[in-house]
Amino acid sequence: MSGEPRQTSAPELKAQIEAERRGRPFLVFRDGEGEQRILIVEAGTAELWVGRGEAAGLRLDWDGEVSTLHAQLEVVGGECTLLDDGLSRNGSFVGEERVHGRRRLRDGETLRFGRTRVLYRRPGGGGGAPEETAIASETPVGATISPGQRRVLIALCRPFKDGSAFATPPTNQAIAAELHLSVDAVKTHMRALFERLDLEDLPQNRKRVALAQKALQTGVVGPREL
Repeated sequence: MSGEPRQTSAPELKAQIEAERRGRPFLVFRDGEGEQRILIVEAGTAELWVGRGEAAGLRLDWDGEVSTLHAQLEVVGGECTLLDDGLSRNGSFVGEERVHGRRRLRDGETLRFGRTRVLYRRPGGGGGAPEETAIASETPVGATISPGQRRVLIALCRPFKDGSAFATPPTNQAIAAELHLSVDAVKTHMRALFERLDLEDLPQNRKRVALAQKALQTGVVGPREL
């Protein structure tokens, strides 16, 4: 599924059927050598990064048109949503329609990152039109933050839980260690959060404190979450 479509062989079809029997969403694609690969979205997975970098769960390191961290799959129960907030240079596509923001996936849809096509399968999840969440100006900020971004934001805000004016926000390295993420993933979430809360134009040395303070003041992060 990288480059030109190729007919599925009998052994490859058998592997897909075996993956389907597990009852979990899974992704089917071809690597740089044209060999079929299947990635099961295991129970308990909350997010799955797509990209060429080592932090990516769906790593497409042979495709030069894929960014280091290209896009993200959010997983809630048996549902997967593709999230592309403009991180990638060349965009992410579902059925050759470019994704802006979020796109809930349905069984049998073909995703494309760079030159690589990825088949999304969700056993028992066919039917229904895919839904795309439009981020309108009146939408509450908290509703536009992904689960992964929220975890990073809560970790950033934690030193401020007692209302101290002298609290210092944790570094990206500290947040990465606490949440078991890569530093690159934390940086990506932080950039998205600065944009979500309209802080991207602040000087770099003020952004982190301003982000924590605004998140707490506006109720995006509540005291109970800290």
